[in-house]
Amino acid sequence: MARLSGKESDMMHAYRLVRLIEAHSDALANSLLDRVQHSPSTRSYDKVPTEELRQRVREVYARLGEWLLGRNEADLERRYREIGARRYRQQVPLAELIWAIVLTKETLWQYVSWETLPDRTPEVLGEIELVNLVGQFFDSAIYFATAGYDEARVADQVAANSR
Repeated sequence: MARLSGKESDMMHAYRLVRLIEAHSDALANSLLDRVQHSPSTRSYDKVPTEELRQRVREVYARLGEWLLGRNEADLERRYREIGARRYRQQVPLAELIWAIVLTKETLWQYVSWETLPDRTPEVLGEIELVNLVGQFFDSAIYFATAGYDEARVADQVAANSR
């Protein structure tokens, strides 16, 4: 049986972590929902139906492998533009939208940190690879959500001016 190279082993570890996150997407979504509902930085999220928010967040965690490994930028863009526009229409300030995305990322990292013990040094490179992929994912999510939010705001202003 052939041994995996260091890079292959790192990617296998990253893949295992992604699958672990996906498997625990419900618990992660519930944890994040609690954080968003109790954060003074996301007060306007009381305008977002609880089940809608739980479903959106659960979807992020449940589909993380698809987002990271499939790198479907068009789907990611569509998804986060929709979220940005929806939060705008729900009168969630842009800063709170961005903070909720940051909390999503923080909740994920807390779980990954808890799940991966520091004594697993051979797996550190796989974790770094996962950090990079997840960072890119959330950076894109912030950008596309902001763009969708702004597009909805401009569309509403144009509609209001044409009345």
